[in-house]
Amino acid sequence: MRVKGQNFRTIWQKQDDKEIIQIIDQRYLPHEFLVIDLLTYQDAIEAIQDMAVRGAPLIGGTAAWGVYLAAVQAKNNGAGVPFILDACKELVLARPTATNLKWSVDRILKAIESLDNVEEILNKVEKEASDICNEDVKNCENIGKHGLELIHKIAENKSDNTVNILTHCNAGWLATIDRGTATAPMYAARDAGINIHVWVDETRPRNQGANLTAWELLNEEIPHTVIVDNAGGHLMQHGLVDMCIVGSDRTTRSGDVANKIGTYLKALAARDNNVPFFVALPDSTIDWDITDGLKDIPIEERDSSEVSNVTGSNNGMIESVRITPYESKSSNYAFDVTPAKYVTGLITPRGVCNANEVDINKLYPEY
Repeated sequence: MRVKGQNFRTIWQKQDDKEIIQIIDQRYLPHEFLVIDLLTYQDAIEAIQDMAVRGAPLIGGTAAWGVYLAAVQAKNNGAGVPFILDACKELVLARPTATNLKWSVDRILKAIESLDNVEEILNKVEKEASDICNEDVKNCENIGKHGLELIHKIAENKSDNTVNILTHCNAGWLATIDRGTATAPMYAARDAGINIHVWVDETRPRNQGANLTAWELLNEEIPHTVIVDNAGGHLMQHGLVDMCIVGSDRTTRSGDVANKIGTYLKALAARDNNVPFFVALPDSTIDWDITDGLKDIPIEERDSSEVSNVTGSNNGMIESVRITPYESKSSNYAFDVTPAKYVTGLITPRGVCNANEVDINKLYPEY
């Protein structure tokens, strides 16, 4: 995707030193565009935990390159295969909710299980990490194609031909390797000449909508308006939202969706106002081992300072400001679960399906 006219992915090998992985540090957006180096697997873990990278597919991609960095360390330090396997265990524990993290590490472990030479493992992990990222880009492109059909149908039935889409958090290219999940249909619609306008939830407490989604859409020249999180229901009541498209951090095989906190409330408002509510996701985000999202999906609780403080730019200086009384406690649940009954459909790389186990299995019979 574009940043001031230049194309970027969210993670890549450094051009002049393939043993260094580079990422866009999302902690400083939208005020500062900063590319940083990951030199060790510990750097990858820190980037995931501190949300220098975030979004389920990108977390998976970063974990994959984290295993690669562990293999680089093992080669350079003579640490051996056990070092790589221990690094995999640490990477899986970096964040609990997004299933892509464990999926990518498990995929790499399976690919190297018969190897005992560090150099061979390094080459194999490099290929797998690259494949995981390239496949994610293709998945997002396909999500865009299938989502475009939904947007096109709405546009055909509107006199002004402008489709108003509400999205929550950031499920854009900054949450993936490129193009995004929820944003992929928007970019496809733009490329197809369909007029769209995006309502961007600010998405407290870290404001990924206001900081990241708005910044993406601005660089892509897509009309958008940032709104406070609680405005979505009001807009739906007054006919100002034609559809909702959000992403997912983990979806059960029965169609329950874990996504950024506040998603569930948007789904309720959409149901009450007959607004279609779609979830866009790659198959790596589906947890095929669970069916009850409320019971089985772990909900991450992050540091309460993300609620009590707000970060912004003050005359060019990025600062954190306290907004709650110092004596008041804060709670910071990072995700909630939207039951499948409130989801109009899942937009996957293989097509759009209803959010239930039977229809999901029709698209993915191998699971």
